[in-house]
Amino acid sequence: MVDEIGNIAKKIDHALLHPTLTDEQIVNGCELAKAYRVAAVCVKPYSVAQAVEVLKDSNVSVCTVVGFPHGNISIEMKLVEAEDSIKEGATEIDVVVNVGKVMGGDWVYVEREIFEVNKLVVGKGAILKVIFETDYLDDVQVIKLCEISSRIGVAYVKTSTGFGFVKQEGGSYNYKGATDHFLRLMREHCPESISIKASGGIKTRADALRVIGLGVGRIGTSSTKGILDEC
Repeated sequence: MVDEIGNIAKKIDHALLHPTLTDEQIVNGCELAKAYRVAAVCVKPYSVAQAVEVLKDSNVSVCTVVGFPHGNISIEMKLVEAEDSIKEGATEIDVVVNVGKVMGGDWVYVEREIFEVNKLVVGKGAILKVIFETDYLDDVQVIKLCEISSRIGVAYVKTSTGFGFVKQEGGSYNYKGATDHFLRLMREHCPESISIKASGGIKTRADALRVIGLGVGRIGTSSTKGILDEC
């Protein structure tokens, strides 16, 4: 079980992204991540410096998000956000694609966006994870994003933000997150050099083991304590 705990922990990006989280809760979340020795914390952009300070004596990386959660800002603003966060100390950037451009089939724009952000991030010594927001997409669109990301050579492709809520028939909103179907599709259509990050709905040890078995290299979750305590 000790090996299992370590194996799962080193694949977890502990998510601290809910809009209501206070500075105190961010610090507490970083302390939890340090205690459980996870791969990274993923914080809101304004919390990067705070997270860097808390985690300075640990091996936990600091990740933040760009264009979060809907990917709708311009390419230029995504570059500004990414550069600013790296200056603050982030070493991993999770960028949300422009979902409207994806769904509209403007693949020239989408490829330019991912290329430009990846170029900046890698040039600054960080790594890029590209968030597809699969709840909005079909198989063809996901495959196309995998092909583009593979050509560019990003570090990770990622399923979801955890905030990509889709309107249901009754008028309520919900999301599925990291489904087995899309994880398999992403693994199939990306080379081994690109890792898969599963995010959205992973709350238990069984969930974590299942997605790891599908070839996932990172797990984005706010349920870190529950998952690892189960182990």
